[in-house]
Amino acid sequence: MAKGDIRDFTLEELNREMIEIGEPSYRSRQISLSLYQKGGSSFEDISGIPKNLKEKLAERYYISFPELSEHLKSSEDGTEKFLFKLADGNFIETVLIKNRNRKTICLSTQVGCRFKCQFCASGKKGFVRDLSPSEIVNQVIFLQHNLKHKITNYVFMGMGEPLDNYKNVSKAIMIINSQEGLNIGARRITVSTCGIIPGIEKLKDLGLQVNLSVSLHATSNKLRNELVPINRKYPLEELIASCQNYKAALGRMITFEYVLIKDKNDSLLEAQRLAVIAKRLKAKVNLIECSPVFDTEYKPPAKREINEFMKRLVGMGVKVTLRESKGKDIKAACGQLAGISNL
Repeated sequence: MAKGDIRDFTLEELNREMIEIGEPSYRSRQISLSLYQKGGSSFEDISGIPKNLKEKLAERYYISFPELSEHLKSSEDGTEKFLFKLADGNFIETVLIKNRNRKTICLSTQVGCRFKCQFCASGKKGFVRDLSPSEIVNQVIFLQHNLKHKITNYVFMGMGEPLDNYKNVSKAIMIINSQEGLNIGARRITVSTCGIIPGIEKLKDLGLQVNLSVSLHATSNKLRNELVPINRKYPLEELIASCQNYKAALGRMITFEYVLIKDKNDSLLEAQRLAVIAKRLKAKVNLIECSPVFDTEYKPPAKREINEFMKRLVGMGVKVTLRESKGKDIKAACGQLAGISNL
């Protein structure tokens, strides 16, 4: 029988595994606490369980850990980027963003991406595969336990589309949130999506107060079809209705991410339309300057134009922030992650 990664199990699944191997279900709590909160890397590290159980675990399971291939730190703002080599030879990138008292980890959920948003490097190489729950959670464990970072916020905004890998992402969220897992409050977790409506509905039904961030980037179907091609399948009006359902069910503010691209989506008319959508949902808007990405000619608007766009939103009563794209000098900014070496 092929061994399975023990970090792929939620606590409930691990309970069932323990019963199957003839152990009391409470052993799963002891194992989880050691794996996640103590950063255990071997079954010998698990305290409070008998030797014969450690032997059973070693026979049936293994504990995965990512291999750090490259670690870059921005000389401009201190952002750190980690290139991890996975067991099958594929690579993913994880980013740590520092802002005053906040440390935000930006997690990848897939190798590549199938949705090909026009300003994003992750989709340029196409979709390779989903990450497992352990491959997602291990990004957090490495930064917290190996590098001793005190992370405050957890965002699923790295390589890939989180809701296209809903089954594994939802498991990772449950492990991160569980008291026996990483014990992180749901309100400190944000899932970003380009607009996968069935995934939004499933995330709503998960019942955790996880924040939802939607990559909008346009206020008409015509333009959004061009910038975010999945809009052809899940058009804007249906996406907005799904966001309303999410907000109504969980009471969490929706955030609209809006990458500003010169002469594309940066007109004051677009700002006005964006304000109407945001006010309808009482949503927050994050404006982001377009980052340089290979194979595209997109550029950010001038500072004056960005300020005018922002002023129009504020003037119409929208809560808006201009999110600084950090880590551009190490290709760690929004849209720049591609899972390749930068050396």
